[in-house]
Amino acid sequence: MKKVLKWLSDGLGFEKQSKYVNEYFFRANMRASIYMSVVVIVLEIWMIIRMTNTIFENNLQSNFKHYFEKYYINYIILLVSGVLMLLFSQRYIRGKTKNHALGQCIKWVFTFICIYFGVKISINDYAKGEQILTFLTMELFSMCLLTWKPLAAFLISGGSYLYFFLRINDMVAVNTGDQGTTIATQINFFTMWISTMMVCVANYNNTRLQAIKDENLEKINAYLSKISVEDELTGIHNMVYFRSEGAKLLNYVTTDKDNILFLFFDVENFKSYNEKYSFQAGNELLRKIAHMIEDEFEGSLVSRFSDDHFVVLTSVDGAQNKIGQLSGEIKKLQKEVHLELKCGAYKPTDDKADISQACDRARFACNSIKKHYDRTLRFYDKSLEDKFQQKQYIVNNIDTAIENGWIKVFYQPVVDTSDGSICGLEALARWQDPNYGLLPPGAFIEILEEYRQIYKLDLCMVESVCRDYRESVESGKAFVPVSLNFSRLDFELCDIVGNLCEIVEKYNVPKEFIDVEVTESALTDQQDFLPNAIKSLREMGYKVWLDDFGSGYSSLNVLKDYHFDVLKIDMKFLRGFDSNEKTRPILENIVDLTKQLSMVSLTEGVETKEQFDFLANIGCNRAQGYLFSKPLPLEELRQKIAAGKLSISKQYAK
Repeated sequence: MKKVLKWLSDGLGFEKQSKYVNEYFFRANMRASIYMSVVVIVLEIWMIIRMTNTIFENNLQSNFKHYFEKYYINYIILLVSGVLMLLFSQRYIRGKTKNHALGQCIKWVFTFICIYFGVKISINDYAKGEQILTFLTMELFSMCLLTWKPLAAFLISGGSYLYFFLRINDMVAVNTGDQGTTIATQINFFTMWISTMMVCVANYNNTRLQAIKDENLEKINAYLSKISVEDELTGIHNMVYFRSEGAKLLNYVTTDKDNILFLFFDVENFKSYNEKYSFQAGNELLRKIAHMIEDEFEGSLVSRFSDDHFVVLTSVDGAQNKIGQLSGEIKKLQKEVHLELKCGAYKPTDDKADISQACDRARFACNSIKKHYDRTLRFYDKSLEDKFQQKQYIVNNIDTAIENGWIKVFYQPVVDTSDGSICGLEALARWQDPNYGLLPPGAFIEILEEYRQIYKLDLCMVESVCRDYRESVESGKAFVPVSLNFSRLDFELCDIVGNLCEIVEKYNVPKEFIDVEVTESALTDQQDFLPNAIKSLREMGYKVWLDDFGSGYSSLNVLKDYHFDVLKIDMKFLRGFDSNEKTRPILENIVDLTKQLSMVSLTEGVETKEQFDFLANIGCNRAQGYLFSKPLPLEELRQKIAAGKLSISKQYAK
């Protein structure tokens, strides 16, 4: 019922219209008024000329006053109103005026003059037995060419039809000699009024629907135009706008290129803020920070780069003071989570600065001071340039490195605390590069993760370890289970579980010889694919380790929500072994917890005999660290075993 009432209300013009729809109706009426007023002006000029000719041809000049009062005055009034309507509607369409009130006034006056003219002329015609076409024409002109709300149309047309009918109904009909109209005339008259009203209602609704359709299209176009240059979350500009406007700015002749500076901002610990206070609170914080940066660098080009990252194209002058001011303001926003604003700055050294490359270099400078709580700003310099070039080299050459065998597997032993024998190995990647020499994991792991290429490296490691196993078995050499580190991105970028199974099957490696390590930090993103993948791995017979336990913020939640076979305690716990009295009871409690959860405990970073003995005494199952061996190629590790420096667990010894 409500829908029916709403439909009737809208169709009869009782709904409240938007500013756009009102403007659409007004413009439509102004366009129609141009055609209508031109026709009226032409007709009235023709009528004046025709009447003048009739007067002179029939020598009726002596009765000119009579004809002026009866005809001329009506023609002139209608002509003047038509001219006024034409002048205003032309000015409005050309954008010369926006005075709606004046336009509405002229339209109403013009309408009533047209209808009055029709009534006046047709009454004279009816008295002489002629048709009332002038009245009908003016009604159609006024009510159907122009668009009226149904209520207004009802009042205007109903009133004018009723007035005209009452006038002729008091007259004596020439054809019958009787006073009043015939039944047929009354029916025809009523039918004409109904027809006029139907046309008015249809015209109104057609115009209204078209206006709403155009308004929606305008809104969609405005929204698309807005999001094409505006960041949807923060409301500031996005990178599409930044790159476009930045390129224009750099190409302006008036731009002082020696004073140009690119800034890259990163809100450190924002992820922890999200985890603690919810994504909604995090989004609100991002919006606040975005506008703080925009206000601080007013007049500069400011955009959101991604996530909690922002870029600014500004001038060198005063930039450092603004960055310091911003840093202080953002620290005031923090609650229990420590927020730190980091900024990387890049000053182009030539006139042909590339926007994307400039942002990358500023970003690289920013990343170089992350976790350095004593630094807020870092300029991109020669030392960073060398690192940046190496970074680009790694990203561009990972495929080449895999194809040419530059990726090497180094193995670090994991020992059993009961007898100190090797019960496992951790496979660690090294890049033996012809240009840069031997690259440690820290030189390329994070870069490959940043550019989403890490899965290539990890699949290469799986292949290499399985190949080493097969070669060892076929040559009669001992081999122990190997743990492989999987990145969170592996589960996102490829079917890492399926690929692992294919490679293991290819080399016929028993699944108990391959373990999978997943870092604690990878599990805090709350992605559905990770729990499912971990569950699948364990169901297939692989052991899954939790790596770096204790390095994040949600360790106990991870233990509650996931099932692991091995808990690998982060090496940071052993760094204060001698000086921090809290270290030993914490380690002891963690080891007790693993026993209660039916997990194997493994502590990494063991460097002294005292540390090893303590771990053995508290019941920690396994240990790993430089006390036993640093990561080595497989052959060097075998040489160490052959020399008696290390021994293999009896379970795996040949």
